[in-house]
Amino acid sequence: MELKVEEFQHHSVGQLNTYVNYYKAEVQQANDNPTIGILLVTNKNEALVEYATAGIDNHLFVSKYLVQLPSKESLEAFMLKELRNWH
Repeated sequence: MELKVEEFQHHSVGQLNTYVNYYKAEVQQANDNPTIGILLVTNKNEALVEYATAGIDNHLFVSKYLVQLPSKESLEAFMLKELRNWH
């Protein structure tokens, strides 16, 4: 999971995919689930959530991860609420 306090930049997702691929190659154990990354971006009163799946089959991601992870919308709402409380 990575938090960026700046405007969204497309290279941030690519950078997170690099981290996910490194983890898969160097740290992940054979019996671990596939690794994903979560990018949280906040800039002033805006919030954005992106997932970095590093080549995971989309059907696996949707059927296995999205049923267990908070939705992008709920994560974005949480970040906006925290931003309002912080200011």
